[in-house]
Amino acid sequence: MPLGPSVVAPQGVQALQDLTVLFGAPLVSGVISHVEGRLQGRRGPRILQPYYDLAKLFRKETVATEESSWVFLAGPVVAFGCYLIVPLLIPVLTTYGLPLGYMGDILGGGFILALAGFSVALAGTESGAPYAQLGGSRAMTFGALIEPTILFVVFAVALITSTDLPYALAATVRSSSSEMVRPGHVLAAIAFFLVVLVDTGRIPVETHSGTLEFGMIDEARTLEHSGAPLALLKWGAAMKQLILYTILINVFVAPWGLAASGSPGAVALAIPALLGKAMALGMIFAVIDNLFAKLRLFKITEFIAAAFLIAVLAVLVFYAGGG
Repeated sequence: MPLGPSVVAPQGVQALQDLTVLFGAPLVSGVISHVEGRLQGRRGPRILQPYYDLAKLFRKETVATEESSWVFLAGPVVAFGCYLIVPLLIPVLTTYGLPLGYMGDILGGGFILALAGFSVALAGTESGAPYAQLGGSRAMTFGALIEPTILFVVFAVALITSTDLPYALAATVRSSSSEMVRPGHVLAAIAFFLVVLVDTGRIPVETHSGTLEFGMIDEARTLEHSGAPLALLKWGAAMKQLILYTILINVFVAPWGLAASGSPGAVALAIPALLGKAMALGMIFAVIDNLFAKLRLFKITEFIAAAFLIAVLAVLVFYAGGG
């Protein structure tokens, strides 16, 4: 059926999803950093500061250590490419599936995000710097504990919808308000919330803005990068944060405000709706960041284990008939 002049082509909407995550991620990070500063009694950085930082880094020279190989410079590019793929698979702006929306499920998106994390850790290890290698080793260790939690969240999703496609679960949640309060769904959402807390490096898991090398995980992996590769890593981290927020909001918690049709007005309104919900969720994380002290390193495994047990409990609730 030919598209009318007042309907945006699905391919265009899909490209717009990528562009929204690409250019909206630094804005969300800037708002969160500004709110964190206010909560700590400071003025906080400017909301648009991440854009200025990226522009400055892209103008700087790229320096690599003598011990590093081509992997050191290729890792940030591969990770950035992975972060551009995931928005094609999840409901960012629309309630209906786009041409590539059904080519990958939540598990596939998780594999792509895992590949991005592996690329960043490998690039940091290739630098030969001890702190970068330490951060990469820690990230991979905790990642191995996070992945089973994500698997059980996917199992819970599959039990709800008989599929693990993000669009299908979002449609199930939108179908009735009672779906949101089903015990199995609530437990799966809580488990994924804790996973997002870990993956975005927030307290109580990590002081993401700190400079103490022994306590850093994600930030330690990028210590030896500079110039454009460091800009890609910073930009990719902001994109990853927005992607995880989008999955939590538009799939599990609040899949509203999305465009139900391809009309330009509906699609245009979906962009500020997504960014607004992401900023609100980011403020919740900022409050958590300032209310709790950072866990000691060996306690992080217990935190992740708690998320894993909640995800397992979500699956058991469904099998017990309480989902």
